[in-house]
Amino acid sequence: RDCFVLAPQCPRDDAWAPFGNRSPESAEQTMAMKAAIHTIRKILSEENIDTSRIYLTGLSMGGYGSWDLAARHPDWFAAVVPICGGGDPQTAPKLVELPIWAFHGDKDQIVPESASSVMVSAIRKEGGRPAYTVLPGVGHGSWPYAYGPRGAMDWMFSQRNPDPPSDFKNTAVGTEAKT
Repeated sequence: RDCFVLAPQCPRDDAWAPFGNRSPESAEQTMAMKAAIHTIRKILSEENIDTSRIYLTGLSMGGYGSWDLAARHPDWFAAVVPICGGGDPQTAPKLVELPIWAFHGDKDQIVPESASSVMVSAIRKEGGRPAYTVLPGVGHGSWPYAYGPRGAMDWMFSQRNPDPPSDFKNTAVGTEAKT
């Protein structure tokens, strides 16, 4: 498949998402997330990208970042695949309409499986239908299953955003990284 892949790396002294029970509206974005959002907008302004086919995935800290970015900008994405991460269940109402397939190993000693199950349960409680795969006997290394055969890649690429923003540059004013 032809596609652009943006795989930013978080600096060691930062995080993708503010941790804790603060909602995205009240929590300041991290510098890493601001830079990622800036880069997404820059690429979308410079390249011919089908904005109905923008997908978000991340693992571990990137799983937390996926939940956070999806809650901040649910209208941007056709699908989200958070892997072994967690988020703020208070953001569940924003994620109800978004196609989501989360993965987590039930033997994860780094990020507890409950971090994903709490998010999935909160979205379901609000009426959403996220898919959730708990991987029996799998520790923190759950991404080979999520991205491997019978994982989420074909599903993810089959999703389309029916109403993407027409101008990503002007969405969510105030979230640009300073350059």
